[in-house]
Amino acid sequence: MINEHGGDIYKHKNVIDFSANINPLGLPRGVKIALMDCIDKTVHYPDINCEALREKLAFKYSIKKDYLICGNGAADLIFAISVALKPRKALILAPTFVEYEQSLRAGGSKIFYYNLKEDQHFQLNKNFLNCITSDYDMIFLCNPNNPTGEIIQKPLLMQIIEKCHKHNIILIVDECFNSFLENPEAESVMQEVANYDNLIVLNAFTKLYAMPGIRLGFGAMSNMRIRELIEKSTQPWNVSVLAQEAGLAALEETEYVTKTMELITQEREFLITQLKQSGYQVYGSKANYIFFRGEKGLFEKCLLNQILIRDCSNYRGLEEGYYRIAVKTHEENEKFLESLHS
Repeated sequence: MINEHGGDIYKHKNVIDFSANINPLGLPRGVKIALMDCIDKTVHYPDINCEALREKLAFKYSIKKDYLICGNGAADLIFAISVALKPRKALILAPTFVEYEQSLRAGGSKIFYYNLKEDQHFQLNKNFLNCITSDYDMIFLCNPNNPTGEIIQKPLLMQIIEKCHKHNIILIVDECFNSFLENPEAESVMQEVANYDNLIVLNAFTKLYAMPGIRLGFGAMSNMRIRELIEKSTQPWNVSVLAQEAGLAALEETEYVTKTMELITQEREFLITQLKQSGYQVYGSKANYIFFRGEKGLFEKCLLNQILIRDCSNYRGLEEGYYRIAVKTHEENEKFLESLHS
């Protein structure tokens, strides 16, 4: 299998991994303890409905528990949505997260692309509204977008939701990096699922709680018919005992989240400033990663210095010379910057 993502520390060994956008504070201590304490529970099948986890998520996001569905990472739900609903025609951005396209192809959909423009800093604008017609059955949006880190302004996003609702288009908004924004609650549309039966909002524990190896994501929707179709397209017990216990523990880690945001805010600004001073063009970058344009061959140059960055040339709409790096600790960020000038 060709790896179209970052984080391949199995191929590239002994590196500082800037290619995967994971919380630099690492797995929270409370999650580690929960994982160790629940080892004996793995002799049983997991709760197939994730009742306790969904109840806690419902409280956190102030939505009904019945709106929530959990999965083996957000990617599990992305594929389940496309395969279950089998849209005839779907619209996605370019560049954006590759899983949308892969899942739609798996579901046999015809895919159309809305190209984000460099001269507009890869930001989605109101022109996108003109593309929303009854020709489409499904639209995927990533907010903030991956790899650009650019957000869809909330007024525009609400207009998109309204127009999709008018044309009976299923709209999936992926908020997996929402937690790293300056004001995540204000930018989120998670609670809007109660008002729009065509809206599905996705999120995951992966990035914020540094647990990609555990695999835990969730989605929210008020349309019970759609939720039932998605559930039928996932395998039984797709969320392990370990993942459910880790999720429950992670939701208690409020101090950890506060420290995370302090670190990300400070180090993101540091990296952006340093990259600009070094002559690199930086775009978006409002989450826990920086998207920039540099010289060709920078991936290989950094790798020689044991620094693994994300070469974004395999994103649709991009070419060689676009890169993405995670925001990490100050010491690690300085090592990355040193590699640029070595």
